[in-house]
Amino acid sequence: MTSRPRVSFVVPAFNEERLLPACLAAIQAEIDRSGCHAEIVVVNNASTDDTGRIAAATPGVIVVDQPIKGLVQARSAGFAAATGELIANIDADTLVPPGWLDRVLAEFARSPRLVVLSGPYDYYDVPIHIRAAARVFYAVGFATYVFNKRVLGVGSMVQGGNFVLVRDALAGIGGFSDRFTFYGEDTDIASRMSRVGDVKFTYALTAKSSGRRLQGDGLIMTGLRYSANYLWATYFRKPFTTAWNDYR
Repeated sequence: MTSRPRVSFVVPAFNEERLLPACLAAIQAEIDRSGCHAEIVVVNNASTDDTGRIAAATPGVIVVDQPIKGLVQARSAGFAAATGELIANIDADTLVPPGWLDRVLAEFARSPRLVVLSGPYDYYDVPIHIRAAARVFYAVGFATYVFNKRVLGVGSMVQGGNFVLVRDALAGIGGFSDRFTFYGEDTDIASRMSRVGDVKFTYALTAKSSGRRLQGDGLIMTGLRYSANYLWATYFRKPFTTAWNDYR
C-alpha cells in the first residue's frame, strides 16, 4: 500500500504552455533533491492552448481539468484531487528554489500549531526598478504584518502562489471560499486560517516569479488593486475587484 504523500504541489494553470514546463521542472528538482514523498497536481483551468497536453506529458504529474475559469476555483479543484498532508500552492509562473522544501518541512516540524507558511516573490523577468518597487511594497507589508501580529495580536499575511497549508486545517474551515475568484484570495485564506492555527510569512521562503502583471497593469494600479482587495477581504469578506487582466 502506498503511503500518503507528505506534500502535494497544486499548480493552477490557465494558458501557461510557455512557463509551466520550467515551473514543473523546478518542483520536480526540489522533490528529487530533498527526497520528500510528494506529488504534483496541475489544474488545467479552461486553457485554450497546449497547457493540458504539456502537463499530461510530464512524468508523474496528475492533471485535473477545471472548466470554470478562476484562480480559486482551480485551487479548489486541485485541493480536492490532492492527497498530501501539506498542500503547496504554487502558481504556474513561479519557480521554487533549491532548499524551499527543506524550509517548509522544517517549519511545520518545528511548530505544531502552524497551519499556513508563506513567503514573498522575487520577480525575475522585470527591470530592476520594478523589482526594487516590489521589494519596498513587501517591506511595508511585512512591517505591517509584524506590528499587527506581535503588538495588536491580529492579522496575517500570505502571498498567493507561494504558500503551503495543512490539508486537514483547510478542510476544517470549509476549503477555499467561492466568494473569491482572483483578487483577495490570499488575504481570505490568511484571515480564516489564522482562526484555527498560526499563519507565518517569512523571507526565508522566497520564490522566483514572473512580474508580467506588474508590467501589464503598472506599479501604481497593481498596488492600488491589491491594497483595496486586501481591505475588502479583511473587513467585508469579499473581493473589491472581481475582474482581472490575463497576461500570457
